[in-house]
Amino acid sequence: IPRIGGLAIYLSFTLTTMLMCDLSAELVTIWIGGGALVILGILDDIYRLNAWLKLVVQLLVAVFAVWNGCVIDHINLGGVYVSLGFLSWPLSVLWISGLTNAINFIDGLDGLACGVSAISALSLLFVVMLQGDFISATICAILFGSCLGFLPFNFNPARIFMGDTGALFLGYTLAVISV
Repeated sequence: IPRIGGLAIYLSFTLTTMLMCDLSAELVTIWIGGGALVILGILDDIYRLNAWLKLVVQLLVAVFAVWNGCVIDHINLGGVYVSLGFLSWPLSVLWISGLTNAINFIDGLDGLACGVSAISALSLLFVVMLQGDFISATICAILFGSCLGFLPFNFNPARIFMGDTGALFLGYTLAVISV
């Protein structure tokens, strides 16, 4: 069974966003960081890389996203906005790498990681639409569609596995969009 099915998700997302969306810093961050994680995922799906090497690359990609402005600078606690100050960068890196790994960890059953990612993208779509952010809404809709396009091939019994190629990309993209 092919293990690099996540490449189809990445390519469909990237090509569709290139055609449908205006160029933005958020989108470039997703393309470059996601591309780096797709390459890492392909190498891991083929050669089974060391877990520490994968973690270091994921942290570097998260730092790249934070460097490009994907930063959690405050949180809302019961209507009160709390500024994170100097903790914003490390917490943002932790969030991005943590969500990237969370999707990768649940990728063990047929359709689970892609299905959860599709539901998450759809949920984010509604949240950003309520905020009036139609650029992020378009990106979420495209990610949702990319997941839906892959799911028929990944349901039990799976004909194609997403592998780390897709799981790392989906986790990273969901993390960046959510910030």
